[in-house]
Amino acid sequence: MRTTLKSLCLLVLPLASFAQKTVLPGHPDVNTARLKPGKSLYTIYYVKDQNWTKKGTFTNEIAVSGNELKFIADYIDENGKWYKKRTSVAEAKTLSPVSYKMEGLKNTLELNFGNPVTAKERFVNGAKDKHVTIKPNGKFVDFNVSEILFTTLPLDVGYKAIVPEFYFNNSPDSVLSNYVIKDVKSYIQRSPKTGSHESWLVNVLEEESGAIYTYIIDKKDHRIWQREMPVGGGTMEICVNEELDYQPIESKFDKEENLRKLEKGNSVIVGTAFARDRGGSKLQVININRAQYAPRGTVVSILPNSAYIEEWKEVNRKIRKRNKIPEVPIDPNVAACIKKTTVYDDKGHFEFTNLEPGEYILLTTFGYTHRYSYSYQSGTSNLVHPSGAVLSSSPIYSSGSGATGATAEIEMKVTIRKDGDKVDVNLKDVR
Repeated sequence: MRTTLKSLCLLVLPLASFAQKTVLPGHPDVNTARLKPGKSLYTIYYVKDQNWTKKGTFTNEIAVSGNELKFIADYIDENGKWYKKRTSVAEAKTLSPVSYKMEGLKNTLELNFGNPVTAKERFVNGAKDKHVTIKPNGKFVDFNVSEILFTTLPLDVGYKAIVPEFYFNNSPDSVLSNYVIKDVKSYIQRSPKTGSHESWLVNVLEEESGAIYTYIIDKKDHRIWQREMPVGGGTMEICVNEELDYQPIESKFDKEENLRKLEKGNSVIVGTAFARDRGGSKLQVININRAQYAPRGTVVSILPNSAYIEEWKEVNRKIRKRNKIPEVPIDPNVAACIKKTTVYDDKGHFEFTNLEPGEYILLTTFGYTHRYSYSYQSGTSNLVHPSGAVLSSSPIYSSGSGATGATAEIEMKVTIRKDGDKVDVNLKDVR
């Protein structure tokens, strides 16, 4: 038995020693057809003790023209202010580096990956430009492109590789380091927008710093869903893909057109907002047919209807029915196109002016008191024979009344047919 195990070990160990290959630009494992041109948006969080703090965003953009691939990473801080941009140019099929440019608030760094590599650094404060010539010992990938290189590889369970990378800091003698893909496992990424996706969980060692980066890379379309890296003090930086390409609604919302409809016309809508009780089979309503008007100051909103709004409602209706993914948030520009007024008297009256012809949605919410009366069987009347036998029985009914707080939530479509029309509407909630 010992001889057999020893023989197996001798067979396995040589294979293991060759398993960790070195992947350089142009290596057969690099398949740039896996890259999808376009823009991706990531939100940057600092995470410590389960507390997530937003630190900004960045966009990654890939553009291919002929044999040139351009990769741009553009960073915005948590206050919405730009602070850094990295632009890399590489050969489209091999990812061999051509040039790199970093634009920051204090300086600009430009690298040209010829033989030798030349670097030029300019300073915003007017300091003298710095020029450096570098002769790296070996081939490499531009560090800014390394992440998208990972997505071109034939990732599989147990895949390992070494990727030499070029990163220029202050010393031209220490520009090369290694990214080591140490482990690849299957993983299910759960997107709040599109549900579950079969993915790879990829652990990468940056040899120079000793930091472990963790990537979640989609098995099908090779996008990076998430990147996780330590930033010190027990804090992790987690960058989350916001799925810019998730567009379940084909119609587009035109902010300028909708604002014009609310401001550039000559039509008006006047109306009354109220609730009315109709009663039901079980309740005899006291205030039947009596309008309970929206109180003075109640907000009434108007929004131009559009193909976008109708499609947004229908898409979310289907999502609610399937109950598998969250509803699609509405275009944030819609909020800017909601015009508001208030009920100005005790009879629920409101008015909108300066409207163009078209279809509009009116909305309001207000509370009121729902009063009602009802009858119930409170006992039984019996006809009793002198012998004590019950000859017949009939129910005894009593009445009562009550009141509950109720909320009217009203949505109504209104059409203005031609400019200058005055449309009178009853905005009512019938119970």
